[in-house]
Amino acid sequence: MKKIAVLIAAGSGMGADAAKVLFNDGYKIAIMSSSGKGKELARKLKGIGYTGSNLDQNNIKSFINLVLDKWGRIDVLVNSAGHGPKGEILKISDEEWIKGMETYFLNVVRATRLVTPTMKKQRNGSIINISTYAIFEPERSFPTSGVMRASLASFMKIYSDEYAKYNIRMNNILPGFIDSLKPKKKFIDRVPLKRVGKVSEISSVVKLLASKNGAYITGQNIRVDGGITRSV
Repeated sequence: MKKIAVLIAAGSGMGADAAKVLFNDGYKIAIMSSSGKGKELARKLKGIGYTGSNLDQNNIKSFINLVLDKWGRIDVLVNSAGHGPKGEILKISDEEWIKGMETYFLNVVRATRLVTPTMKKQRNGSIINISTYAIFEPERSFPTSGVMRASLASFMKIYSDEYAKYNIRMNNILPGFIDSLKPKKKFIDRVPLKRVGKVSEISSVVKLLASKNGAYITGQNIRVDGGITRSV
């Protein structure tokens, strides 16, 4: 029986590459994205595609129900995200902070809430959140991402402790500057390895965390950042 991988906000970049890697590893693939690119990619991968926003709980619910109605199980959930508000920290409005929370934190909470009953019944599941290195060392260039994903790190740890008894694992991947985002030279120069990361280097960690080889890894923030974070 093939396992099922569900990827949200995975129409391009790291999420899309992760979908291809998991497909090549034998998973059936379901992809949701707001752009429509995810639906097209899912068609190529002979899976389920859904066009919707991860800021809309009803969209997420409809997507998850579509997967369960067709395949009856979910083994892996990969949560990616779009781009939240940026700006000088005191000039970001309340509404923009709330949108940042929706983009980087509640997107994961809502999807997790929907897949957990199925994973609990299966007594197996892996939830993988593509986050950011900036949860440890916040960046003024993307404040809502760093702040809200720092909250996600706490949520991940509490969740993983609570649901480990059902063999459900949750981990965060913390990418640095990745080629799909085309970072500026001033950022690349700060990276000890003096290069951008490749989307394939993120996808390889997704593959590990989804697999039985990653079955003893849970509750972790895994840095894939070329050494840019200095904390130990």
